Amino acid sequence: MVLGKYKEVFAARSTDKEILKIAQDGGIVTGLLSYALDEKIIEGAVVAGPGDEFWKPEPIVAMTSDELKAAAGTKYTFSPNVWMLKKAVRQYGIEKLGTVGIPCQLMGIRKMQTYPFGVRFLADKIKLLIGIFCMENFSYSSLQTFISEKMGLSLELVEKMDIGKGKFWVYTQDDVYTLPLKETHGYEQAGCKLCNDYVAELADVSTGSVGTPDGWSTVFLRTDTGESIFKDALEAGLFETKPIEEVKPGLGMLEKLASQKKEKAEKTIAERKEMGLPTPY
Repeated sequence: MVLGKYKEVFAARSTDKEILKIAQDGGIVTGLLSYALDEKIIEGAVVAGPGDEFWKPEPIVAMTSDELKAAAGTKYTFSPNVWMLKKAVRQYGIEKLGTVGIPCQLMGIRKMQTYPFGVRFLADKIKLLIGIFCMENFSYSSLQTFISEKMGLSLELVEKMDIGKGKFWVYTQDDVYTLPLKETHGYEQAGCKLCNDYVAELADVSTGSVGTPDGWSTVFLRTDTGESIFKDALEAGLFETKPIEEVKPGLGMLEKLASQKKEKAEKTIAERKEMGLPTPY
């Protein structure tokens, strides 16, 4: 159960060339939310949109595919999407809502749905919950610091960021820069050390690049809702898939990383208990 419960797992990517040009990897989040909007499964989606500062995301309520595409790509600093859910329902009047988040955000949403005291008007309106793999997240100031000080770059020049093969990757218009992940560990959010979920186990659909070749994403269908929506989108020709057994590095890499995150979290939680500090579990 290292990877959580799921119905099916495979490699996938969008068939939309426009989405693939702007997506982080296989374009799963943008493609699936766009399909859900077009088919009226949801009326809007809370996503991490562009903010006033370079690479500092702000949650937005996307109600068109174009707005989703404008928000495409992974941001490695926190976007408070959960905070925006109430606004999406109350101020935008959305009755069927989709959203995407990292594992810690999904934990909060699922707790809210399980015990909807005071948020009953919101909990039952979330119709599609997409999760993205996450080992660690950085505060905006930390991201600025190690990109500028360790990599010698201004955030204004950065066109894309990525994590893979033991490195933090930064792409500019003219070049590619890398930094060993061991040099970024001191910059991660403190709460990441307590999180034991790498693959967004509580999502309807969870996805990330680890386990698949460049340009593809690993996709877990975890709930009846997630399976139904993704399979319908697949039948409509919006995605292409491959068996996870036929791609490299496959589930082995995911299992290794997921296990490492759980072990680190258990160790940190045990240390905090010994010191009498509060823990999340």
